[in-house]
Amino acid sequence: MLNIMPRAERAMIATPHYLASSVGSAILQQGGNAFDAAIAISATLGVVYPHMTGLGGDAFFLMHEAATGTYTGFNGSGKSAAKATPDFYREQGMDQIPQRGILSAITVPGMVDAWWQVWEKHGKLPWAKLLDAAIGYAEKGFPISRNLLFWMRKDEPFIRASVQLSALYMRDGELMKEGDRLIQSDMARTLRLVQQEGRDAFYSGSLMQAIVDNMKLDSGLLTEEDFRSFTGEWVELLSTTYRGYDIYQMPPNSQGFTALMMMNMLEHVDMASVPRASANFYHLMSEVIKKAFKDRDRYLTDPHFREIPLQRLLSKSYAQELWSEIQANPLKVSEHLSPAIGQDTAYAAVVDEEGNSVSFIQSLYFDFGAAYVPGDTGIIMQNRGSFFSLDPACANVLEPRKRSFHTLMPAMVSKAGKPYMLFGTQGGEGQPQTQLSILTGVLDYGLSIQEAIALPRWVYGRTWGEDGDALKLEHRLEPEVYTNLKQWGHRVEPVKSWDGIMGQAQGIVIDEQGFMSGAADPRGDGLAIGW
Repeated sequence: MLNIMPRAERAMIATPHYLASSVGSAILQQGGNAFDAAIAISATLGVVYPHMTGLGGDAFFLMHEAATGTYTGFNGSGKSAAKATPDFYREQGMDQIPQRGILSAITVPGMVDAWWQVWEKHGKLPWAKLLDAAIGYAEKGFPISRNLLFWMRKDEPFIRASVQLSALYMRDGELMKEGDRLIQSDMARTLRLVQQEGRDAFYSGSLMQAIVDNMKLDSGLLTEEDFRSFTGEWVELLSTTYRGYDIYQMPPNSQGFTALMMMNMLEHVDMASVPRASANFYHLMSEVIKKAFKDRDRYLTDPHFREIPLQRLLSKSYAQELWSEIQANPLKVSEHLSPAIGQDTAYAAVVDEEGNSVSFIQSLYFDFGAAYVPGDTGIIMQNRGSFFSLDPACANVLEPRKRSFHTLMPAMVSKAGKPYMLFGTQGGEGQPQTQLSILTGVLDYGLSIQEAIALPRWVYGRTWGEDGDALKLEHRLEPEVYTNLKQWGHRVEPVKSWDGIMGQAQGIVIDEQGFMSGAADPRGDGLAIGW
């Protein structure tokens, strides 16, 4: 299952689509830096990976600036419409926000603003240059990949129900096939507006007006003022130490702190002594995950609206408490049922010749987001707002101009102050779990980044439409692993590596000699490029 792992000294790129990787490589070789390349990759992914990301979605950037040695983050997640309230949905006879359609598209997309602000602060190349490749692939087309076709088939009912999506992905009443040329003329025109007018096109200009006018016609909630008042924000990163390394994550509304909580707990066990392919390993992971998810589900939301006790949650003493609870019943399966969460995302990483590093992630939330396109903009709107609760007792209750509990969590590890590993993944609630797999794989089991990404993975949690939780395991383990876990009380579901549940991870590791190893997930269409 291993891909070839490139090693290089000058630069490295890893993305979930080979065309996006080639675009990032071209930007660096044309004199751009890692920040320029990240924006160009992000824009290109919105075209060639349209089922997972696009202008209608959000993005988070976790960055290291070599010149100053600083680590920082940018939160490009959108806020809910001023008109979006629990009362509105209850008046429509709803007890929850719809998962698809116009009434799930209630948050302002934050990705374009994130591009602009990161470029203004760190970019070297002209803004227009960064969007050239994305426009080219939208205008002239590109071959439909295996992964895109998988999700087109999965979401065929939503595609058929949308005039815009069916016109895009269907020919003569049937879905297009792998290798067919996909042309997105509307998206090309939209990207040209952003190229010519910058962020203003999307948040105050003609493009914004087209989005809002069409959403009004379809009884949507987003208004001109929602777009004009929106801005992402620069944030201070969260971090913890683990066996001599520093691990960085985005702060809430990202769920990134859960990975830090998990690693704090795992410091209390010699992970290298727990066989990676054993039932003990997967049991231990699931119990650590449940402890962190219990606090995540209780507290996580927009920190501008509710206080989140991060100092306590990330303290080593609290980790000791949680670990002691696990050790009190080492083979007991604890109970915790998290809500089902969307799992469709695109993660990429870039390191340039100057040593700048960008770990970034973007999403429409569900595959094809809200499955709603405003008019002829070509923009698939995200359905991130559908995850808000209508329960006033829930921290993540829907409130006007609020950011939702967010699954996106790019990550970075440093050693002696310098970037050591950039990594992240698709997967909704699987994101912190896959990060746990990668972190332990590299830091505890001594694996390469490619080997760690290719390891058999798991996702503990609840799937949409299911009543209970399950420990989903890739069907690549010895039979006794599944048998033992079931005997201990786990509800085990073997799954295929390619069915989308495990997501796709990418990563870069920088060794003590300065050599970079890049890895793209063999489960997807990605590619790592270095030189």
